[in-house]
Amino acid sequence: MPLHLLAHPHLLILRRPRSHSVSAMASSLLLPSVSPRNLSFSASHSFRGFNLSGFSPRNVGRSRVSMSVSVGSRTCVDDALFADYKPTCAFLFPGQGAQAVGMGSEAQSVPAAADLYKKANDILGFDLLDVCINGPKEKLDSTVLSQPAIYVTSLAAVEVLRARDGGQQIIDSVDVTCGLSLGEYTALAFAGAFSFEDGLKLVKLRGEAMQDAADAAKSAMVSVIGLDSEKVQLLCDAANEEVDEDNKVQIANFLCPGNYAVSGGVKGVEAVEAKAKSFKARMTVRLAVAGAFHTHFMEPAVSRLEATLAATEIRTPRIPVISNVDAQPHADPDTIKKILARQVTSPVLWETTVKTLLTKGLKKSYELGPGKVIAGIFKRMDKTADLENVSA
Repeated sequence: MPLHLLAHPHLLILRRPRSHSVSAMASSLLLPSVSPRNLSFSASHSFRGFNLSGFSPRNVGRSRVSMSVSVGSRTCVDDALFADYKPTCAFLFPGQGAQAVGMGSEAQSVPAAADLYKKANDILGFDLLDVCINGPKEKLDSTVLSQPAIYVTSLAAVEVLRARDGGQQIIDSVDVTCGLSLGEYTALAFAGAFSFEDGLKLVKLRGEAMQDAADAAKSAMVSVIGLDSEKVQLLCDAANEEVDEDNKVQIANFLCPGNYAVSGGVKGVEAVEAKAKSFKARMTVRLAVAGAFHTHFMEPAVSRLEATLAATEIRTPRIPVISNVDAQPHADPDTIKKILARQVTSPVLWETTVKTLLTKGLKKSYELGPGKVIAGIFKRMDKTADLENVSA
């Protein structure tokens, strides 16, 4: 299948709204003022409640002394705990767009994997496995269903791998994880930042909120194939000269070199399609998505996510989880919550994430879940990349 058809619909923007800038985010993540009387320090970070079999101290830097600060009943963790991570083996989780009718069938032969679908049914209130295996495709492709379906199926793939000969050893060797947009939630669940159940509740709410935001505006997304990011930006600028403010477009996905998606109002997207050939684009492909994900069009979803995240227990991941917003790992639970809330309107820096992992010396990767989107991206960026797909 051509790579452009695998483009992930939860895509990125080139420029953030001013209120979502990196500097604004940084200032909003500052710790509260504290009195020395209320502080307690720990020379070693506590990973209570996690399976530590896959955790290696070298991943947080040999010279780093981690610090936690207790403020009343809260514990503030050094967010830079994983800044010096050295990746060797990565688990990579797909995002919306990877779903396909029939996924989940292999997982039924592995009790631990099959059990995840049973737990999901209780939380979602319907038979998720039936939709995954039997469709129909139109139903599975909807935002409200595809997001929880991919989340559950990807974690079921972990259990399929665990049941394999030598699978537990592979899982124990993983020292970094990340996911494409929605896949970030799966990565955080794998890393122990929240439970399977809490993650599914978050993903369910996320899908519903994004669908509602899309329904409230006339927006669309289109992949532009064969141009570098600078030329795609020039294409967007030209299109924006012809439409009003409500129809402006932005680069919405830095998936990999030569494959970027543009997102915005329908008229703006149509202008991009009309002008693409004159900018020497090879082709454009309109994406079958609900709306302009990862742009300001998703702003109505943010407050709903913030409320649900505030009520969710999030812990420091046991291994680095690379954020889509800034392509960096974060350790502080409050920071992770803020980033997840902004992720639906902020850039998903997947191209930067992959480049960083490869530059830092990543040796082996596993794509867990439906589809082979991530494998295609890795091979596009490094033909020698060692990546294995594990489906469920």
